[in-house]
Amino acid sequence: MRLKEIVGASNNIVFFGGAGVSTESGIPDFRSVDVLYSQKYDYPPEVILSHTFFINNTEEFYKFYREKLIPDGAEPNITHNVLAELEKRGKLKAVITQNIDGLHQAAGSKNVFELHGSIHRNYCMNCGKFYGLSAVKDSSGIPRCSCGGVIKPDVVLYEEGLDGKTVDGAVKAISNADVLMVGGTSLTVYPAAGFIKFYKGEKLVLINKTPTEYDRYADLVLNDTLGKVMCELI
Repeated sequence: MRLKEIVGASNNIVFFGGAGVSTESGIPDFRSVDVLYSQKYDYPPEVILSHTFFINNTEEFYKFYREKLIPDGAEPNITHNVLAELEKRGKLKAVITQNIDGLHQAAGSKNVFELHGSIHRNYCMNCGKFYGLSAVKDSSGIPRCSCGGVIKPDVVLYEEGLDGKTVDGAVKAISNADVLMVGGTSLTVYPAAGFIKFYKGEKLVLINKTPTEYDRYADLVLNDTLGKVMCELI
């Protein structure tokens, strides 16, 4: 398998992943047909998950957020575990993810850049006090801080920008990588998808069930599930 040869020959690999990384953990792809975007709500999901909606309709936001964005009992899958093992061996230098589920860290990955934030980090909009996942998951209505302020998830909503420090770290990791593995993403969500343009190496690997607009730039394209591909790397 060519991918195994590429991985075996490098000690400077970076993995860039999207929603497809977590689908095998039972977390639905946010934009798949018949999943979130085709279900019926009082408002379209892309409206609910906007900064404006959060501010103006906070209780309705949390009703959707708890039901759809906090996975119930999700565990790391083969992809998360293999990437953590590659990092442990010193071959993988960073994971850059568009997911907010924290499963890479749960699998043992240490150097993870979460472009869209994490459900496991929450903070008071008034005093800045930090809260874990339970403060939101186990609450009802609008979760509030001990000071009375509204607790907001540290996730990037529509109309919000990406965290500058996270972006800088991700760009640096990609720019310095010998091998860039991109998996589980159709590369249509910007600005995150544009990050692969910073890759300067000659081993761009794209792993996705369906073709992407970046396939013509890749050195290796694997149109298959991540789980099946990652099993070959064990």
